[in-house]
Amino acid sequence: MGGKDAMEKAITLHLDPDLVQRAEAFSKRTGKSLSQVVSEFLRRLPEPSSEAAATSAPITKSLRGVLRGSGVSEDDFRRHLEEKYL
Repeated sequence: MGGKDAMEKAITLHLDPDLVQRAEAFSKRTGKSLSQVVSEFLRRLPEPSSEAAATSAPITKSLRGVLRGSGVSEDDFRRHLEEKYL
């Protein structure tokens, strides 16, 4: 994926001027081109198959499945939320 041997494609980004200024300052500090900075960021994006897992907050991930087998249903949970917040 990417690299000097792969064909590269130019893109146009429309960004807030302050964001561009911050990105340019970061680029200078790190000695990397803006293209390198953006490429490194985009490489860190999750693969499409793992997007759902990646969008969960760490606490959510740690709690996933904790009630499995407890007998608490989704309706019980909804009822709890309605009582708590309504």
